Amino acid sequence: MTQVTAEAAPSSLNILVIDDELNIRKALCACLEADGHHAVSAGTAADALIAAQRRSFDLAFVDLFLGKDSGMDLIGSLIAVAPWMKIVVITAFASVDTAVESMKRGAADYLPKPFTPAQVGVLTRKVADLRALEQRVADLEDALGQANPAADLQSTSPAMQRALALARQVAQSDATVLIRGESGTGKSIVARAIHHWSPRAAKPFSVVACPALSPELLESELFGHVKGAFTGAVRDNPGRIAVTEGGTLLLDEIGDLPPRLQPKLLRFLQDRQYERVGDHLTRTADLRVLAATNVDLRQAVAAGHFREDLLYRLNVIQIDLPPLRERAEDVPRLAERLLGHFAGQNRKPGLRLTPQALAALRGYAWPGNVRELRNVLERAAILCQGDIVGVEHLLLSATAVASPTPQLGDPLPLDRVEELHIRGVLSTTPSIEKAAEILGMDTVTLWRRRKKYGI
Repeated sequence: MTQVTAEAAPSSLNILVIDDELNIRKALCACLEADGHHAVSAGTAADALIAAQRRSFDLAFVDLFLGKDSGMDLIGSLIAVAPWMKIVVITAFASVDTAVESMKRGAADYLPKPFTPAQVGVLTRKVADLRALEQRVADLEDALGQANPAADLQSTSPAMQRALALARQVAQSDATVLIRGESGTGKSIVARAIHHWSPRAAKPFSVVACPALSPELLESELFGHVKGAFTGAVRDNPGRIAVTEGGTLLLDEIGDLPPRLQPKLLRFLQDRQYERVGDHLTRTADLRVLAATNVDLRQAVAAGHFREDLLYRLNVIQIDLPPLRERAEDVPRLAERLLGHFAGQNRKPGLRLTPQALAALRGYAWPGNVRELRNVLERAAILCQGDIVGVEHLLLSATAVASPTPQLGDPLPLDRVEELHIRGVLSTTPSIEKAAEILGMDTVTLWRRRKKYGI
């Protein structure tokens, strides 16, 4: 195969080259790697299937004659293992019949031997474009299915700004990140932002909700299973780890991960190795793991519900998202934007909040955080009959209205005054050291106060 400089493919692919001729395998792999792809070769059908089971590939070049094996028969087996993989048939005995038959069996294209690097480049670019399009469609479907107008990463809160700055900084690495915050604070939104800002942005982003499934189904969802592994397993399931190859996997509410799955996840985080349910074949995957939780995992460790070594593996970088009640300065902007969104949905353009309604929203404690704010504004947009949204349309819970800021001399215990003052100083200072300086205490004492008040 004569070396010709080909135009670079739009993105890097994982490619499996299957041919019984060593020189063909070497030349084709060298050509693909010169274009920036990752190539693995196999000389037999059995080796090809093992490679496809161990690693996720975007594309496979399959020779129709593999010694005693049939490349034509291999097409279906490869697609069964990896339905997303594109198959390109290569053969020195090209004919219309074999081309038609290979297409019927699931091949995406056909390349007769001898071929040039330029021809290979055309095919890889086409497959790269197709894979990118498939990913964009998946992302759009995911976005439509989880439409969330609260996905807003602008903030004037110092605490939130620090969290977002850290998220943007760590996005460039592959470090595991633990995102902590109360339910509704936007942990999954920040996780998506980290993926979007990262070098893996063009690859898949997947979410596995740990509390949503039983331990058995969660294990299958995460690691996959083989046909017949359990009742109802009528076909192979590659699992989220396999389909997220090259991308980012968010383990949402990781504190609810069943104890029996924790060692398996720990092993994957350490070695990037795992087995599907019902299978003894060890597989590997290249992806980044993010985790989110609304519980204190250290307390879960102390209670024996969570492995300490798993916590250390997950908590390489920790991002803490403040609750909405601690960034009240963001409430008016969020409320106006959310109301505009729901006004459009309900064909009520021009809806606006009264100053009293804005004040009520800002003074509310928001136990459900941004998610609750979203629900309140959606309900108000539906119930309001005119153009003005007043306090009466918000239907805020009387039990969650925030107390007014205490003044000196108010009938409050000293501990409560100290807690509120520490919270206020921490929310307006750029670092723990600066907060300690303002408060007139050392950082160790401030740490103890934070622990005491659960800050």
